[in-house]
This record gives sequence, structure tokens and C-alpha cells, in this order.
Amino acid sequence: MGHDTALVRQWLIIKMLSARRQGATVRELAKELGVSEKTIRRDLQTFGQVGFPLEEEVGAHGRKSWRLAGPQRGLDIRFAIDEALALYLGRRFLEPLAGTLLWDAAQRAFRKVRSSLSSGALGYLEKMAERLYQTTIGTGDYAQKAEIVDRLMMAIEDGCTVRMHYRSLQSTEPVEHEIDPYGLVYHRGSLYLVAFSHDHDGIRHFKIDRMEDAEPTETRFRLPKNFRLEEHMSRSFGVYQGDGELQIRVRFSPRVARYVEEGRWHESQKLKRQRDQSVMAEFRLSDTEEIKRWLLSFGRYAEVLEPESFRKEMHDELAHMIGQYASLPHEAETNDATETQRGLGE
Repeated sequence: MGHDTALVRQWLIIKMLSARRQGATVRELAKELGVSEKTIRRDLQTFGQVGFPLEEEVGAHGRKSWRLAGPQRGLDIRFAIDEALALYLGRRFLEPLAGTLLWDAAQRAFRKVRSSLSSGALGYLEKMAERLYQTTIGTGDYAQKAEIVDRLMMAIEDGCTVRMHYRSLQSTEPVEHEIDPYGLVYHRGSLYLVAFSHDHDGIRHFKIDRMEDAEPTETRFRLPKNFRLEEHMSRSFGVYQGDGELQIRVRFSPRVARYVEEGRWHESQKLKRQRDQSVMAEFRLSDTEEIKRWLLSFGRYAEVLEPESFRKEMHDELAHMIGQYASLPHEAETNDATETQRGLGE
């Protein structure tokens, strides 16, 4: 990917100006990045507008150079010890972005926090880290997808249409798609791309793990004025999206009532404790696929009350599961084995 991509180019400019004590001229930056001086001036103007501590210095013969001001040519940000510890301990939660531009920069920041702590403090911190564990069941590993993630982030930033090869769950071979990437979503350990699909003429969600490649094109698109990623995702229980809107009511038995009350499962949720200590829950969603899986995890302790169509969907799912377990051909052998084990001592 060339340096003319705005996100990469601007990131490299910041990195250059942070590393060079004497700064750099517009001409030097333009030459190193292979873009016009006009483009560099526009980037510098953007940095100034958003508040980066940028300084222009005039040297001998009127030579103008730019540098990042502040301590060590960075932002003058000072953390309290608990803030620094919290950031360092939280580094593992960025691991899904391993290998990307964001991950590399975050790692450097973590190393600086580490270098500022004494050996005793680091020892204490590592012991504390051992007591914080993040489950990784079903999480994606994006070390091999770093280039794809970077290219998608660039395309999102620049508003570039992307040509990708994608292998869905039903596909035996990857299929080429043209998409307009709107944003990335991190859900249950996996990264998803929310994009307008030219093939489907609508917004679709693509799992990064299933992308074979992704190449930004020269074609530009404009993000719809009324599109907000957070608002868009609020209609789903995870990443699945439907076309309608369903009002879902579920009764959770007293045995799991407290657990349900402790969580924020969806922004539309309404939970109300009943006289028998059960919990009545209401959700407003566009699709039932993911909430169905969630409710099945509660087994007999969750009952869908409304709508009737979703109640029937749950009934059919359970009926199919019962059919799978209707016959137990090895039941007798299993019982015999259990009795033998008990006889030998447990």
C-alpha cells in the first residue's frame, strides 16, 4: 500500500516528526513519502486543527521546518501510578489487533510505561497480571490478518471501495466482492467489518477471519449522512442483522434471575423482577439468531413468551435437538462401565 493513503501517510509523518529532534521540512517529507508538497501541507494543517503540538521553525536562509513540541516531541501526558498500571495491565485486550499499526504503537507505549517502573513495581505488576485472565474461547487470531486489517482501516479512513475475496460459512471457495467499508466491530473475540455490499445492494457484516485478501481501489464513496455505526449495531444482539423489528419477551426462572440482572445484554433491555423471583426481560431486535443461541444456553431456565413466531422457532429448535438425542444405543454399555469404575474405586 503506497504512502499516498491518508491514514498511513499521516501516521508516518507523526512518527517522523516525533523521532527527529530538528524536525523536517515540507520538501523532505514530501520526497520521503513520494507525495506532493501540497499534500504534506494539508496534512500539517489537519494536525494543527485537531490540536497536535506542532511547531514551525525558521532556520538559516529562511529554511522552514516542522517539529512536534512538548516533552520528547510527544504529548505532555502524565499518568498517575494507578492510571499507568491500569493501561499496562489492559494491554492484553488489544491483542486482537496484533501486528497492525495500532498494535505496534500501543506496544511502544506499554514499553515506555514499563521502563518508568522500578523492578519491584514490575514484579508486583506481573503478579497482579497473573490474577487477571481473559478467556480466549472462540477468539480470533489476527496476527496473520494484520495486513488485511490495516488496509481496511485505511479504506475506512479514505472512503475507498475495497475489492476482497471472502469465504462464507456456506462457500467452498472464496468469492470476490466489492464493498464500501463503514467500520470495524469487535464482538466476542472476533473482528467484523460493517460494509455496503455492491453485490447485495445493502449493508452486510463480514468476519475478518474469512477474508482471503482485501485491496482498496481508486473508487471513492461517501458514508451516508444518517449512518452511525453504534446506532446501526444497536438493532442486533451481536452482529446478525435483520430487516424488521421484533419485541421479544422472555421469562427467566428464579435460579438464573440474579445472573441475568447482573449483565447488560443489550441497550434495549428492560428487566423486571416478578413476585415469584423470576425476571421478565424485554428486548427490541431486528433478528433472533444470536439471542436464540444465548437463550438456549440457559436450558429450561429461560422461556420465550413473545412473539409467537419466535416462540415457535425455539420450539422447533428444541424438538430437533430432542430428536438427535432420542436414541442412546450405547446406554447399556455406559451404565456397565460406570458400575465397573465404582467397583474399582473412584
